[in-house]
Amino acid sequence: MTRLAWLGVFSASVLVLGCGDSAGTGDGTGGGSTSSTGSNVGSGGDPNTNPDDGPPAGNPDGTAAVPAEADAEDTSSPDHVVGDGTPESCTSQAVVDAVAQGGVITFDCGPDPKKIVLDQTAKIFNDKGPKIVIDGGGKITLSGGGKVRVLYMNTCDQAQVWTTDHCDNQDSPQLTVQNLTIIDGDAKGLDPDGGGAIFVRGGRFKVVGSRFFHNICDDTGPDVGGGAIRALSQFDNQPVYVVRSTFGGTDALGNVCSNGSGLSSIGVSWTVINSLFSHNKAIGNGANPAQSGTPGGGSGGAIYNDGNTYTLDLRGVKMTNNTANEGGGAIFFVSNDQSGHLVISDSVLSMNPSLGFETYPGIFYIGQGDPQFTNSTIE
Repeated sequence: MTRLAWLGVFSASVLVLGCGDSAGTGDGTGGGSTSSTGSNVGSGGDPNTNPDDGPPAGNPDGTAAVPAEADAEDTSSPDHVVGDGTPESCTSQAVVDAVAQGGVITFDCGPDPKKIVLDQTAKIFNDKGPKIVIDGGGKITLSGGGKVRVLYMNTCDQAQVWTTDHCDNQDSPQLTVQNLTIIDGDAKGLDPDGGGAIFVRGGRFKVVGSRFFHNICDDTGPDVGGGAIRALSQFDNQPVYVVRSTFGGTDALGNVCSNGSGLSSIGVSWTVINSLFSHNKAIGNGANPAQSGTPGGGSGGAIYNDGNTYTLDLRGVKMTNNTANEGGGAIFFVSNDQSGHLVISDSVLSMNPSLGFETYPGIFYIGQGDPQFTNSTIE
């Protein structure tokens, strides 16, 4: 969208009660540059984020109902177990091998929490579904070590096996990430871009009971996004579910990217339930399309959504202290043909500064009619 569409944007405090890319390979290390937040993620060294310093998974005040299809999967009979009961057995290679085999994956790394630093990206193979579940049991942290993207699924990547002739709209793999913490993922310089923690294109995807700390992608660019998660081409435009999950939590733990440092997508619907977004930063500059003389980006501190017909549905969500250099400190939502919908219920969005432009506090919105705010605080 162009700057012409920004004429007439305004800032207000709203209290509402009642009704109302290319296929790529996913390979590689980060670009090696230091983010402009001063973090050393991407500088080639492990930033040693401590997952114990972070908040628990989810918004503790969120009470929205969770549809059955959005909730955690049964992992009582796993197909693959990472580890043999000792911390030493839970290695990067063990994780990569298990993910490549697909099915239901759990961990047995001993009684204590375990951080596993990956030295390569764990990649889904598209013929290993239909369901792939990665369950950390609330004790496992996967780290990119400030060097690699953590998890990758792409139905249009031939190296991960083509399974249909319509890779951009197929119903599997159906990936679930649950009860897991993902930290220090780095997608700088990668093709496809975005998704420091997780990149997903095609099939179906959901996240349940998980935490995302200090993940990054490129500092600048008009459409690159997803310090934590980048999602594209979901089957029949069915939503990505994000349930009882946390993105950031403190300034040191926030996710960082040019745009959409928690969640980013083009043409993808999302249903986000009882989740927390805090201290995520969109650090690009020049917006989209990039203004003359700028690299572009800087919108959607927590969430960046672009495309045509899609819906962002927030239920029981808390968003606070997210920032954007350009538009939408919390949310950037642009439906180019104005057929998309933004729906927010039972949620609190506060103190999410947009340093460039916004249409509601912390939100830049272009869609069909007005956003639907129900029993929510937007300030």
